[in-house]
Amino acid sequence: MSDDGSDRTPWVDLTRRNARSVQTTIGWIFWDPGAVRRFEALGLPGPLGYIAARCAPLAGAGPQAVAAAFGSISPLGIALAFDALKTPERFAEFWTARDEAVVDGLHEHAPDIVGPLVDLGPALWPVVEQLPLVGRTFFGAHLAMPRPTDPLLSGWHAVNCLREWRGDTHWALVAAAGLTGVEASVLHNAWLGYETDWLATSRGTDPADLDAAWTGLAERGLAEIGHGDGHRTVTAEGVALRQRIEDDTDARTTLPWRLLGEAATRDFPERFEPPCELLLRRVDETAGPNYQPASRVREPRR
Repeated sequence: MSDDGSDRTPWVDLTRRNARSVQTTIGWIFWDPGAVRRFEALGLPGPLGYIAARCAPLAGAGPQAVAAAFGSISPLGIALAFDALKTPERFAEFWTARDEAVVDGLHEHAPDIVGPLVDLGPALWPVVEQLPLVGRTFFGAHLAMPRPTDPLLSGWHAVNCLREWRGDTHWALVAAAGLTGVEASVLHNAWLGYETDWLATSRGTDPADLDAAWTGLAERGLAEIGHGDGHRTVTAEGVALRQRIEDDTDARTTLPWRLLGEAATRDFPERFEPPCELLLRRVDETAGPNYQPASRVREPRR
């Protein structure tokens, strides 16, 4: 607290920094061979198994609700998972299998994160329980799931709830900007500096939906499509909009860190960033260096 009684803690900067480790603590499992092996044993290939495991809390609401929550993941892939599994109980099997892979994988690939997660859970759950539910349907579904008794999984799931709360907040901002999920992926891809359409394609976007997204962005001056060669580029205005969404996401997700407190918030990167570097290296090995961009440090492209 400053001399004038105001809080000068750089909460947005701390939130932005810690969001990377939150994402990494959770996201590495999406491509983990141990998880994929379990998903395949249950009858789905890895990408559909990821969908099934992650959407299990909302599976009872059906594929359209899940597509709305996922934002940019292919609705076709979601529909295929529902066609294969049919009932929420089957989705729960993938949730359990994913949890088993999380415990094994963390012990094997980033053992130094086990202690911090065990320690963090009891402090983070009361924070998570205070976060606003309005507009955060996916977070709310996760919060309603039975809490693990295993201390490691309990801490991991508390962090996962934090991740989904930020994700819901982000997608609310995307929707408020008048963007579809595919349009958001196109802008995000350009903001990252990735090869054109890499991000949307990696999320299973249908070519027709991708074409429609480019057309919609071009109509708003957020993209340009060459009349002769059809070459497609995102404009500076498009990149600037994506930057504003990112900045707004950081600014509107400081609450959990404020509730956790400055000391614990500053301690979080000290304890989590080193093992998360190992988990991000696993992503490089199991998926590739473009994947999980929210875990990667980048300079803003304004």
